[in-house]
Amino acid sequence: MKKIIFLFVLSTFSSLIFAQGISTLQQHKLTNALTVISNLYVDSINDKKLIESTLESVLKALDPHSSYIPKEEIERINEPLVGSFFGIGIQFQLMEDTLLVVQTISGCPAEKVGVLPGDRIIYIDNKLVAGIKIQNSDVFKRLRGPKGTEVTIKIRRGSKPELLEFKIIRDKIPIFSVDASYMIGKDIGYIKINNFGSSTVQEFEKSFAILQKRGMKQLIVSLQGNGGGYLNAAKMLADEFLSTNKLVVYTQGLNQPKYVETSTASGVFETGKLIFLVDEYSASASEIVSGALQDWDRAIIVGRRTFGKGLVQNQFPLIDGSMMRLTIARYYTPTGRCIQKSYKGGYDKYEHDLIDRYKKGEFLHADSIHFPDSLKYHTMNLKRTVYGGGGIMPDIFVPLDTTKYTLLHRKLVAQGIVNKVCMQFIDKNRADLKKKYSSFDKFKKEFEVDETFFSQLISAAEKEKIKIDTVQLATSKSLIKLQLKALVARDLWEMNEYYQIMDADNESLQKAVEILQTPGTYEKILK
Repeated sequence: MKKIIFLFVLSTFSSLIFAQGISTLQQHKLTNALTVISNLYVDSINDKKLIESTLESVLKALDPHSSYIPKEEIERINEPLVGSFFGIGIQFQLMEDTLLVVQTISGCPAEKVGVLPGDRIIYIDNKLVAGIKIQNSDVFKRLRGPKGTEVTIKIRRGSKPELLEFKIIRDKIPIFSVDASYMIGKDIGYIKINNFGSSTVQEFEKSFAILQKRGMKQLIVSLQGNGGGYLNAAKMLADEFLSTNKLVVYTQGLNQPKYVETSTASGVFETGKLIFLVDEYSASASEIVSGALQDWDRAIIVGRRTFGKGLVQNQFPLIDGSMMRLTIARYYTPTGRCIQKSYKGGYDKYEHDLIDRYKKGEFLHADSIHFPDSLKYHTMNLKRTVYGGGGIMPDIFVPLDTTKYTLLHRKLVAQGIVNKVCMQFIDKNRADLKKKYSSFDKFKKEFEVDETFFSQLISAAEKEKIKIDTVQLATSKSLIKLQLKALVARDLWEMNEYYQIMDADNESLQKAVEILQTPGTYEKILK
C-alpha cells in the first residue's frame, strides 16, 4: 500500500512540477528512475526523504535562492517576516545548564504575571529544565504554542530556596524590525532596520515620529546586515523618501509580466539630507531601497558593496504542508539595473562569493572592485554613474576595519565566553547596577569594563582551554570591552541601548555623521 501511495505522489509530483518548460522525455526519465528505485532497491525506502532530497536537488540546480522548506520549518522561517509568534514573551539565555530570563518583552504575558529579568526557570509544565543540558530548540518547543493555551513555569528568584509558580497564557509576541532609533547630536536621527517584514514600515514611522519630536532634521538609516524580506515592505519604505509617481522597482521574468511599483504622495521624509548605510550582508529588499534612492539621487549610500541578490521568490504550498520557495522574476532598479550577481559558476562558488571578495581585498580597497562598462548606468536626475550586475556600490566607500579582530576574539565570541561572562556579571550585580545607573545616559557616560570584570573573561576562557595569546588579547581588548559594555546595556535596558554602545565602533555611521556635520560635504557628493 505504501508503495502505491509513493508512486501516486511521484506521478503527481512529476505532472505538477514538469507540466511546462521541460520536455516529456525528461519528465518520464525522472519518473522512470524513481519508479525503478521504488520497486527494485535492495533496502526499504524512506519515500519522504527521497522526494525531499529530489526536490532540494531540482531547486538548487535552478538558482541559489530557490529552495525547499520542510513542513516543520515553515513557521520558524516565516516568523521574522510575519513579525510575530505565540509564546510567553521572554528573552532567555542558557547559562551553565540554567535557563536564565534576560528580559521580559514589554506588554507580553510573562511580564504581566510578574516574571522578572534574572529569574531562573527550573520547571516548565512540571518538567525539569535545569541541570539537564537542554537545548534552545527544546525551550522554544515548550514555551511556544497556540494562542490562548496555558504553560506553567516554576522559577527561582535570587537566593530564595522556594520556587515561585506562574501560570501564563500564551499570546502574540512581536518580532521587531527596528533594532535601534536614537538621536546623534542635536538634529541627526538614526534608525537601524534588521529586516523587511509585515510591520517594518509601521515601526519605522513610529520611530521617525519620535525622532522628529526630538528635533531631527537629517536622517541616517542603517540597512547593514539586513538580508531583505518582503518586496512590498521595501517599496513602502522607499516611498517614505520619494515624491509622487517615482518608479521604485519593477520585476519581470520569463513567465511573469512586467510589474511596476511607483511611489505615492504619502512619504514622511521626501526632502532633507538622507544617508543609507549598507554592507556586504545587505541583500534583496535592502538593495531595492538603496538602489531606488541612489538612482533618484535622493540619498547618499555609505558603506561597502551589497550582497547582490536581485531575484524574486514566491512560496508555493505542497500537498503535505511543506513549501517550495521558487524564483519567478528578477527585480530592476529605476535606471534598469539588475543587481543580481552571477551564479553561473554553480551553487558552491556562489556561496563562497563573500569569502572570495574578502580575499581579493574588496572589503578594504574600493579600487579592487571592477564593473564592466556594459553594466554602467546613469542616475535619473544628476546622471551620476552607477553599476548593475553585482550589488549596490555605495557612493562613499568605507573599508572594513580589521585592526581589532583576531582569532582569539572570534573564539571568545563563538564559544559564548563573552556572553556567558556578561550574564554572570549581570546576575551578580543587577540590583547595584540599576541603583547606580538610574538612566542609560548616565550608564553610557560613566560605566567602564574595569580590569576585575575583564579578568573574569580571561579566567572563563582558560577554563574552556582557550589559549590566551597576549598580543591578540591586547589587539582586541578595546573591542571586547565595548561588546561587554553593550551586552550589559542590553540586559539592563533593550536592544536599542546595545546598539548605542556598539555604534561607537561603526565606522560607516561615523562617516555618515561626518558628512552631515561638515558644511557643504553632502551637497558636494550629490552633484
